[in-house]
Amino acid sequence: MNLPLRPFLGFIARDALLAALTLAALGLDATARAGGRDDAWLGAAAGVLVALASFLLHEWGHWLGAVLAGARVHRPRTVFSPFLFWFDTGTSSRAQFLSMSIGGYLATGLAAGALLAWWTPGTTSGQVASVLAFAGIAVTLVAEVPVTVRVARGGPLPTGFAYVAAEGEKA
Repeated sequence: MNLPLRPFLGFIARDALLAALTLAALGLDATARAGGRDDAWLGAAAGVLVALASFLLHEWGHWLGAVLAGARVHRPRTVFSPFLFWFDTGTSSRAQFLSMSIGGYLATGLAAGALLAWWTPGTTSGQVASVLAFAGIAVTLVAEVPVTVRVARGGPLPTGFAYVAAEGEKA
């Protein structure tokens, strides 16, 4: 399968930079803790970066699920968009929508598993990351899962937010 990566190169670069910053912050935090210091600011920054990276992994999971199913996706005009892509409900099927949804959920599961494996109880970075990441999971359960269930039961594909029913890019 030919993944449409070229339009998303800016997003790949953005998220690779974020991943590098996250790993650097985690390394600095671990070094500080090994030296007997739990620097609250550094730990909080590392925790926020871990949660943000988890969110982006979730979004890339949605994207991968969509493109592997052959759905049409549109990239935002800027890498500063809160969305990685818009799912085209005008040209995509129910099965493609469900594949897109499941891709995000699987990526969230991977992120949560990695977080649980990495989390060090009692550290600022671990506490901040776990609170923010699991808050994100709660938002997913409330905002995304009901839509997926409704579509799986035969309901209409959603509109608004990250969905576009016409061809072309959104701002």
